[in-house]
Amino acid sequence: MATGQKLMRAVRVFEFGGPEVLKLRSDIAVPIPKDHQVLIKVHACGVNPVETYIRSGTYSRKPLLPYTPGSDVAGVIEAVGDNASAFKKGDRVFTSSTISGGYAEYALAADHTVYKLPEKLDFKQGAAIGIPYFTAYRALIHSARVKAGESVLVHGASGGVGLAACQIARAYGLKVLGTAGTEEGQKIVLQNGAHEVFNHREVNYIDKIKKYVGEKGIDVIIEMLANVNLSKDLSLLSHGGRVIVVGSRGTIEINPRDTMAKESSIIGVTLFSSTKEEFQQYAAALQAGMEIGWLKPVIGSQYPLEKVAEAHENIIHGSGATGKMILLL
Repeated sequence: MATGQKLMRAVRVFEFGGPEVLKLRSDIAVPIPKDHQVLIKVHACGVNPVETYIRSGTYSRKPLLPYTPGSDVAGVIEAVGDNASAFKKGDRVFTSSTISGGYAEYALAADHTVYKLPEKLDFKQGAAIGIPYFTAYRALIHSARVKAGESVLVHGASGGVGLAACQIARAYGLKVLGTAGTEEGQKIVLQNGAHEVFNHREVNYIDKIKKYVGEKGIDVIIEMLANVNLSKDLSLLSHGGRVIVVGSRGTIEINPRDTMAKESSIIGVTLFSSTKEEFQQYAAALQAGMEIGWLKPVIGSQYPLEKVAEAHENIIHGSGATGKMILLL
């Protein structure tokens, strides 16, 4: 290693597997930004379910080992590479994508994936914007093509993506319904844009939703757990309704006939398919949300970097999400 190179603490994954493969090291070289790159001193990093899938080796995208997980960071610009003139040292920023990994004291990012963080949001909130808000925006606006006046059900509304979807849908003039599994979760969903909330742990909650929406059904369902809910979702849709699959943890049996009479659609969404132009478009809309005040991330459990394995365990097996899970540095 070059003498005088700065070292940092970072989480490293040397093999795919359970949460125990996340190793905190303190001998990792601080990356140096190249052309069109910036180095961010990380204050907070969001934890997303997708990071647990990637870590386990079961996800479609496999990083080269060893790697540092994490994409959603918020912090302060530490250094700027050539031609990254939109930023200067000391700027408060957040990003939805890192090059070197976000579970670390410093993270490298391409300048076009980095955005200014307004003063009214703290670093924890900044770390909660990336994947949740960009995914929710893509799901609602790009994939579902929602129109003001339509109804949307956010199935699993109390987590990071769910709350983002509720806030965006409400701001865009939709009738917003949400589901959550705990009393606290339901309360947070109502405080963040939903007109009505249902407890998805109640046996007859689907009947309650049907009764609430009446004959017409629901125009759009944003689905976080398709392997449990997809069949029920199809029964709730309006004519021409669409289910947007944001998350699924396995297989499910459905009856394709349920899509025929209503001419409904099932559409999968992944943020990583977005083009550079689409990211810029989503960022502009979300930046407006921050300025106007409807984009307000809700922070859930917080962990120090040392407890990263516990965070990965809890995001999948916890008792029900309320807000965005964050690592603090």
